[in-house]
Amino acid sequence: MEKMEEFDSVVIGAGHAGCEAALALARTDNKTLLLTISLDAIAFLACNPSIGGTAKGQLVAEVDALGGEMGINADKTAIQIRMLNRGKGPAVQSLRVQADKNEYHKQMKKVLEKEKNLFVRQGEVVSVEIEKGYKIITTNLGLKYKAKSVVFATGVYLKSEIIVGKSREAVGPNGFKNASQLSNSLQKLGIKLLRFKTGTPVRLHARSVDYSKMELQPGDEDIMSFSYMTEGKVENKAVCYLTYTTPLTHEIIRKNLDKAPAISGEIKGVGPRYCPSIETKIVRFADKERHQLFLEPEALDTQEMYLQGFSTSMPAEIQKDMVKSVIGLENAEIMRDAYAIEYDCIEPTQLKPTLELKTIDGLFFAGQINGTSGYEEAAAQGIIAGINANLYNKNKPQLVLKRSDAYIGVLIDDIVTKGTNEPYRMMTSRAEYRLLLRQDNADMRLTEIGRKVGLVTDERYQKFLDKKKKIAEIEEILKEKVKTDEKVKKLFEENGESLPKENMRFYDMMRRTNIDIFKIDETFNLFKDFDKRLLEVVNTKIKYEGYLKQQQEEVDKMLANENISIPEDFDYNSCKGLRVEAREKLTQIKPLNLGQASRISGVSPADISILSILVKKGKK
Repeated sequence: MEKMEEFDSVVIGAGHAGCEAALALARTDNKTLLLTISLDAIAFLACNPSIGGTAKGQLVAEVDALGGEMGINADKTAIQIRMLNRGKGPAVQSLRVQADKNEYHKQMKKVLEKEKNLFVRQGEVVSVEIEKGYKIITTNLGLKYKAKSVVFATGVYLKSEIIVGKSREAVGPNGFKNASQLSNSLQKLGIKLLRFKTGTPVRLHARSVDYSKMELQPGDEDIMSFSYMTEGKVENKAVCYLTYTTPLTHEIIRKNLDKAPAISGEIKGVGPRYCPSIETKIVRFADKERHQLFLEPEALDTQEMYLQGFSTSMPAEIQKDMVKSVIGLENAEIMRDAYAIEYDCIEPTQLKPTLELKTIDGLFFAGQINGTSGYEEAAAQGIIAGINANLYNKNKPQLVLKRSDAYIGVLIDDIVTKGTNEPYRMMTSRAEYRLLLRQDNADMRLTEIGRKVGLVTDERYQKFLDKKKKIAEIEEILKEKVKTDEKVKKLFEENGESLPKENMRFYDMMRRTNIDIFKIDETFNLFKDFDKRLLEVVNTKIKYEGYLKQQQEEVDKMLANENISIPEDFDYNSCKGLRVEAREKLTQIKPLNLGQASRISGVSPADISILSILVKKGKK
């Protein structure tokens, strides 16, 4: 083997997946090389300059609880913070930060550069080969590196093409260079590729917008941060605006559908169902009179504004007419045209639940290369791929998060078990145990795991232990009985509750529909020394106690199957009782356990009953 620089691990790509994977590896004492096509594209917010949102906020909190960086960086660079779905139950409440696009990139780049075991290098990877168990990585400049493990986190850069009307350009997001040769190398390794598509809206000059015609969307005050490591409140420094399309917008789009690559069939890649282009919305929801659009600042040091909900690949001239037909944008100046982007990704059912390739040990995949969409989904996979590449390097059992452990577990289980025929987006409806997997208890669920794999620092762990201790103190206070005096009478009467006939605990008061921990605190001033976030955790725990217990019972039933493992070399084709389709699907996916097998499309409950008998019989 020719002489070349050696690393424990190489991470290919420095988007949100690559950053988390590289940091997870370097922080667990692996000499790690992070290769990126452009240093200017590190942690680049290529589309919406925001972190979090419905279901995505939970992913960010979980990455943070495991010892990741996204939540810390989002808090650090936030210019607006809001809690979505505040009027709904805690299971679907999610934090969302409007980040400063330029600062987010700069701050993450600083973190990477300061990490002692991490070496950041600009270069395009053109091939990965396997030699005597080592992975040989070659760049376009002929540089070669060898490593025990590799994490592919290439985002949307594989053979990517930017499409605007009839124009096609072989580049990545924002005009960055693409990766033109790595796809071929992956195919030579026997990896099946898919072709997906996504897009991004126009950017407008702030001075050209008539804000008086739009609805102001301010941030929330006194709101929690993403990371428990963040000291103090996150300050709101900017506002967003809500506006709408008009009948004229719809008319312009309908007249020009033949020029829309997403409609005409010119774009072959499969696009995201839950984040479609504006022209797709007009066709799909023909009877809808208007569509919501959000105008959001890109950063504090630029006048560029992002028009969320207005993704398109229409020709530039038509984009101009479309934008000017929107309320408040009659005089809008376009600074960057909207575009669609097509790219290669892998069929994710080729991966184990650890995100390691089934056919080649030591190759891990994370982010949009796995057919997902979104920064948060990418970061979630990145930290798991980094953790497992580290454990692989050290010959230790790898980490698999279950669906009952985290949204991250749901995400990974979905893509590796069911696959995806479109860019996969995390949603609360995908998580059947979402009341247990709230954003406010992510650290309670995952910090011990992060500590065990070596990512949770002493400082973070001490904060976690302090939080647990304070929650216990709050719960102890709530066990105190209180006499039915004037204060209690007033509290119950003002909240429409019937007076108790005897003295009761604060805990029991909270079980009344209209009384919560905050109203008790206002009346009795019990928790002036406690963080509001801790009160929210305890409040949810008590108010939803019955539902949480019920959901935990469902989890316990589910775990009965999850705990029955299936040998990796199990021969499904010899199982005559299984249907042919079930045998084919089970052989392809190679589920780790009966639980995962039961979620494979094409495998029926009858197949699982037979498989359960055969697996148990084989073990005996």
